[in-house]
Amino acid sequence: MRKRNILLSVGLATLLTLPFSSADAAVKHKPVKKAHPHPIEVQILGINDLHGQLDVTRTVGGRQVGRADILAAYLKQREAQVKDTLLVTSGDAVGASAPVSALFQDEPTLNILNTLHFDVGTLGNHEFDHGVNEMMRQIYGGTNPTTGEYFKGVNFPYVCANVIDKKTKKPLLPPYVIKKVHGVNIGFIGVDTTETPSITIPTNVKDVEFTDETEAINKYAKVLKKKGVRTIIVLAHDPGNSDYDGKNATGKVIDMAKNIDPEVDVVFGGHNHAYINTKVAGKRVVQAYSYGTAFADVHIWIDPRTKDVVKDSAEIVTTYQDSITPDPEIKAMIDEDEERVAPLINQVLGTTTTTLTGKQNESGESNLGDFITDAQRDITQAQIAITNPGGIRADINSGDITWGELYTVQPFGNTMITMELTGDQIRKALNQQWRDDGSSKMLQISGMKYTWDSTKTDDKIVSLTLEDGTPIEPDQTYTVAMNNFLASGGDEFTEFAKGTNPVNGPVDLDALVDYVKKQTGPITMEIQNRIQKVN
Repeated sequence: MRKRNILLSVGLATLLTLPFSSADAAVKHKPVKKAHPHPIEVQILGINDLHGQLDVTRTVGGRQVGRADILAAYLKQREAQVKDTLLVTSGDAVGASAPVSALFQDEPTLNILNTLHFDVGTLGNHEFDHGVNEMMRQIYGGTNPTTGEYFKGVNFPYVCANVIDKKTKKPLLPPYVIKKVHGVNIGFIGVDTTETPSITIPTNVKDVEFTDETEAINKYAKVLKKKGVRTIIVLAHDPGNSDYDGKNATGKVIDMAKNIDPEVDVVFGGHNHAYINTKVAGKRVVQAYSYGTAFADVHIWIDPRTKDVVKDSAEIVTTYQDSITPDPEIKAMIDEDEERVAPLINQVLGTTTTTLTGKQNESGESNLGDFITDAQRDITQAQIAITNPGGIRADINSGDITWGELYTVQPFGNTMITMELTGDQIRKALNQQWRDDGSSKMLQISGMKYTWDSTKTDDKIVSLTLEDGTPIEPDQTYTVAMNNFLASGGDEFTEFAKGTNPVNGPVDLDALVDYVKKQTGPITMEIQNRIQKVN
């Protein structure tokens, strides 16, 4: 049983039927005999971008990190140190998940969050991977479309202030919730990145709209202040970065922190899987990488008279496996789910003598990107294949390659589309890799080669040819294969949405599985130098 004096504001069923203002109704604690003479310490443990990586181990500095049972052990260890603790997740708890979670519609991940008694969550873009209806089923419960079994949903509230139902013109979820600690109310406001419509399949978000995060936060901060709440926490699935000492903080969530209500005390970020631990305009801003490899441990001290935060501190804690014993309860849950999927995920399909990684070289190319697009071109028989880097979710280590590893690399189940594009459209699409804000999203390719010059402005492409060196002509038509996310203009590659004569093909994972099986010996894939930066 958790040692804390924090109770859930309302039941989820109540949230479905009551107006949003009811989200601050709290179950009362035992009466406090007298005011606490000293500030009340509250610990908030936050994760972001877990992505259902329940049984996946990663390496940081030569040490193994991650796994949900390791994360759970760390969280419970920290909980035991502070009487009043809240657990929060700032988006992408599910989606792009490992097979042990994804094959059961991510219910294993949500069951673990329930078991750990999480207190508040907000949405990320990947909560929309299977559309609004499936997302709402995961949160509030319903029959699993694959297994036919009933899932109870989560036992803690999801809040989101800036995702609006197009029909009702109201927030799809409660915009905020209030928790009570020793008679002091703490407000939590959630927001999701407005990038979501451009990085998910359009049909997934056709019934909702995403409003400006800062405006939504300020709107409900005002509501909370009218209710006497002076301690406000924001869960924002928005990106940013900072140095380890907090300096050089940049990104959208940092800009938001500068412009949101001064009454906000802490902002939990997410989305870009990075490190943040800094102070911005008097607000603590944190983000703890991703995949359960770290968590944010934030402490706030609240004056019981003014109900406001008088001091704060934060630490980003890496979940090193060699420093703690896996939590037995969570490990047993993972073991049970692994056993259910073992016959499928443990199938050995091939072998590789080198690590296949999505890490790109200076030109923007990776050997795993080369291999995946080769697989897609092979199965579709298109002249060219193109994939987005965000569709490559993990590396493949040297040695045996299992079905489960390939699923972890490409977990979305996107359908391959073969379409016709002119050479001019291909060139324009490649130029969309470089964004106005100075960022880039480098597509991975097969069947063509190009060079690019970073010093150019409107058109960075210097040369563009097919694989055999034949120039790609502006007015000639070529067959190009890509996943349906890209084909619909995803990741702001709007030029692809103009393709003609689309033909549906197999699922991208099946293309990768088939290609690995076809290899006659160990894979020795190196970067093929299809993309070359000349300046």
